Amino acid sequence: MRRALGLGPLGWVLLASDVLLIALGFWLSSVLRRALPYGQPILPGGTSLPWVIYVMAGASWIFSLAEWGAYDQRRILRWYQEFSRVSMGGVTGSLLLAGILYLSFREVSRLQFFYSSIATLALILAARAGLRLYYRAVGRSRPGWRNRVLIVGAGDLGQRAARIVLNHSRWGYTLVGFLDDDPAKADQSFLGHRVLSPLNDISEIAAAGELDEVWICLPARSYERIRWVVTELEKHPVRIKIAPDFFSLALVRARAEVMAGIPLIGLREPVIEGLSRVAKRAFDLLLATLLLLLLAIPMGLIGLAIRLSSEGPALFRQTRVGENGVLFQMLKFRTMRADAEALQPQVNVQTAKGEILHKQPGDPRVTRIGRFLRRYSLDELPQLVNVLVGDMSLVGPRPELPWLVDRYDPWQRKRFAVPQGLTGWWQVNGRSDKPMHLSTEDDLYYVYNYSLWLDVLILLRTPVAVLLGEGAF
Repeated sequence: MRRALGLGPLGWVLLASDVLLIALGFWLSSVLRRALPYGQPILPGGTSLPWVIYVMAGASWIFSLAEWGAYDQRRILRWYQEFSRVSMGGVTGSLLLAGILYLSFREVSRLQFFYSSIATLALILAARAGLRLYYRAVGRSRPGWRNRVLIVGAGDLGQRAARIVLNHSRWGYTLVGFLDDDPAKADQSFLGHRVLSPLNDISEIAAAGELDEVWICLPARSYERIRWVVTELEKHPVRIKIAPDFFSLALVRARAEVMAGIPLIGLREPVIEGLSRVAKRAFDLLLATLLLLLLAIPMGLIGLAIRLSSEGPALFRQTRVGENGVLFQMLKFRTMRADAEALQPQVNVQTAKGEILHKQPGDPRVTRIGRFLRRYSLDELPQLVNVLVGDMSLVGPRPELPWLVDRYDPWQRKRFAVPQGLTGWWQVNGRSDKPMHLSTEDDLYYVYNYSLWLDVLILLRTPVAVLLGEGAF
């Protein structure tokens, strides 16, 4: 279950703590409503909340906190990161609960609801601040809790590992410095810490007793050197960890795991998983179903107009590349002549940089009604069916053509780490003014900053981009 929800040990501790604190905050709101001299007079016991409100409050707050990344250790390393994410999650949870109460328990006092929100947020923030102070105090007072780390290798991988150590100072990690054989790095500082000496001195440094862990961050080509370092360290009471030099191959996220005693490194791990994955899918199903019901008649009329205006079917199916490189058949209203695919090579234009532009203004293959449908993106409406069956999401990078993906640079393939979408960050920031396969920077912004609330923002901005018709052809 832990793996399914994507929470680490700290995440589960924080989640369990928040469940209790949310209940305590709402109980305190009853006490505050009776004790403070504000609001209308109340009868004894009139502030008691039914148990179902506690359940709804817990679900709303936990969902919102999770969506804002309040349980993701990578996003709350620093106190200000945690403060902002918890605060935004608390505000969002309160708004979500307010909407639910409006439809169910409207008799709840607005003043008491305000007290509950303030009390709950204050309790959660105080608990997390206390946890940080506790670990910091323990790390100083009990040497056994400290992790003094020496990093072997001051290259890109070593510096990346050093940032991890520095970001985890909350848990008692301390960076001692680096060892590296490169003479050009001797006595240099990286991230404020020096390269102490070459690797040959590692046994002497470990014998001094000022280390708890050694992280070996050498390139894969240095296998024999890694083996020698491990042999030397085995003579001393230090923990040894190796950071494999494979992370540069990862598309977006790499994850290590052990199966039957064999360490495995996943280089293509999903960006959206756990609670976030469930929430995104539920959101897609709900909204896509509503939109299909509302647009059923207009879509039928569009299909009829296409059939009457030109030869060929109303719907066009095209192979596209989805999440994790999986191929699927994407649906669109046909906007071109029936033989448009065969004429594609005649339309393609290659730029001076060798980039292929396959979508041009004034494309002779586009029909008259097709030009109108494209201008206002009405040709994309059948993809709501792709969303329902799970091939696509409402929001995400646009699915790309396989022959264009074959021309991608490795870094561009990172856009497939999330479900491909009907609309996305690129669509609301320029659309076809920038060819889709050259929009990877916009797509990666979405990949690295994903949240359900970003999806909502993009969906709200999409109608404006569509109505303006900017860059659509």
